[in-house]
Amino acid sequence: MEMVECSLVATLAPRPLPGQVRKALPRPAAFGARARLRVRSVGREEPLHPQQTAVRASGSDHGSRALGQAAVGFAAAAVVSLTGFSGDVSPLPTPPARAESLTVAFPVSKAREVNRVQRTLVETWGLIRETFVDPTFNHQDWDQKLQQTMVEIFPLKSADAAYSKISGMLSTLGDPFTRIISPKEYQSFRIGSDGNVQGVGVFINKEPSSGRLLVMDCIQGGPADRAGIHEGDELVEIDGKSVSGLDGEAAAQRLRGRVGTTVKVKFLDGTDDERCGGLRQKEVQLSREIINLSPLSTAIISHRTDDGHECKTGYVRLASFSQTAAAEMENAVKRMEDIGVQSYILDLRNNPGGLVKAGLDVAQIWLDGDETLVNTIDREGNVLPINMIQGHSLTHDPLVVLVNEGSASASEILAGALHDNGRAILVGHRTFGKGKIQSVTELDDGSALFITVAKYLSPALHEIDQVGIQPDIQCSPDILSLPRAPSLRENSNATNLEMDSCIMVAEQALEIQQSKGSAS
Repeated sequence: MEMVECSLVATLAPRPLPGQVRKALPRPAAFGARARLRVRSVGREEPLHPQQTAVRASGSDHGSRALGQAAVGFAAAAVVSLTGFSGDVSPLPTPPARAESLTVAFPVSKAREVNRVQRTLVETWGLIRETFVDPTFNHQDWDQKLQQTMVEIFPLKSADAAYSKISGMLSTLGDPFTRIISPKEYQSFRIGSDGNVQGVGVFINKEPSSGRLLVMDCIQGGPADRAGIHEGDELVEIDGKSVSGLDGEAAAQRLRGRVGTTVKVKFLDGTDDERCGGLRQKEVQLSREIINLSPLSTAIISHRTDDGHECKTGYVRLASFSQTAAAEMENAVKRMEDIGVQSYILDLRNNPGGLVKAGLDVAQIWLDGDETLVNTIDREGNVLPINMIQGHSLTHDPLVVLVNEGSASASEILAGALHDNGRAILVGHRTFGKGKIQSVTELDDGSALFITVAKYLSPALHEIDQVGIQPDIQCSPDILSLPRAPSLRENSNATNLEMDSCIMVAEQALEIQQSKGSAS
């Protein structure tokens, strides 16, 4: 009898070396090298029992072992070889990895589409086994988990059902950010990293206290804005399917798609009064368009001191960390410096993150010297700093950074870098607490595996993940009461900004800084 063997030539996760971030950072391999899958026929004189799955490892301390009973099936002949991992999304150099030969043998499903997902399962299991941040895999036998999942997948008839089993296996790791997405979802994920999105022009975020998906803003003139969707509306359905349990990114992926296609969405009107027994529902059909996103909005806040002197504060709101974020902020700060701005407010509230490299680039606009921007801690507990090299900030004017529960990931890294290096005062509320380093690997079938491979610590070695960044001054307005800043103009009227209580607190903090001298 012949049977199926999957031979993974896996890369043992190397320990990253201490990284140094230069003023012009090389682009990290966010999507990395595609994992390559090679299949060839083999025969076995002593075949594995048709109810058995086996895993054998050589060149490592795992030794040879059999996992025992798996699933009833027939034998086919294939060898699957996995070579190569994606690069880390963090800009850390890595030394050459050493290879491990790993063979997984299992009975193949009769359903062709399920058989392909079986191979994806083995790829997923192997990548997690060698790179996941927690070497105990949430205190479970990860080899046994492969056996269990293969048993569950074997009798299935559809790829979707099989993918759900892989997702279930990953959920046992206790890390919601380690996940697999389908080929279609992965293509949607890749859209927009250059600042352009094919979607409906709406920003969605999950309210931490309730879990509701709320509209944070709409792109002016975009499909959602034209349809009357407003800040504060709650998203409840997309194309007739409930969004319960989804986070903001998952909902955004469902809203994106090819230009010219449509999506039906249902909202609860956030402006309605609940006294009459519930919020009014509104259901609209939105067309998908190319949305040109600028992550930055700016304004000038002017006021006069008691002696009649005019003071200008530059307000910069950063909505996300796209590839263009640092360049746009650099240009905005230069323009503000040219018109005599004397202090700054950087608003990171409800900024869910994005490209970590963009966050580090933005930090260097405000910092000098060789400061540590962030530290990483790997699965073995090694703490490694990422430092600037001879940085030169664009301004030394006093700076306040606004944060809240919606500030996550790259926002927290930036806030920590500016705070711990003594450059900025933080005002607002404790941040979300997402300080994970993830790799993204495109698998052979076009799906993608997101793996948490390390965690971030602030320059002062404070935990970020599940802890967040604590501000110096507390200020907690309604999570949705954020201003929509106008574009930068020399005579911008920012009266609407001054109605924001946290901006008022920030201005008071800036006055204290100015009275004491420069923050740097």
